[in-house]
Amino acid sequence: MSSNLYVGNLPFDVTEEELQELFEPQGEVISAKVITDRETGRARGFGFVEMQQDEDAQKAIQSLDGQDFKGRNLKVNLAKPRENRSGGGGGGRRGW
Repeated sequence: MSSNLYVGNLPFDVTEEELQELFEPQGEVISAKVITDRETGRARGFGFVEMQQDEDAQKAIQSLDGQDFKGRNLKVNLAKPRENRSGGGGGGRRGW
């Protein structure tokens, strides 16, 4: 079963290819995604890597979490399931 990893504190100039190459020594990478800002297209400093095997994902966490990559210490852990974002937030006009 595959595992999805959160990778934080990425350099803002990192490419998805570089992210994939960073994780490949740990095992088979299914996908590597650098999250970008919708308006500017600039990397937001984090991404996700999907590893083919759970054991490889654990190996990647142990090997890469806290490691220096282009001058930044990576934060690597299991990605949490994405929460549904409701478009609401209130803002109603109370007391009128």
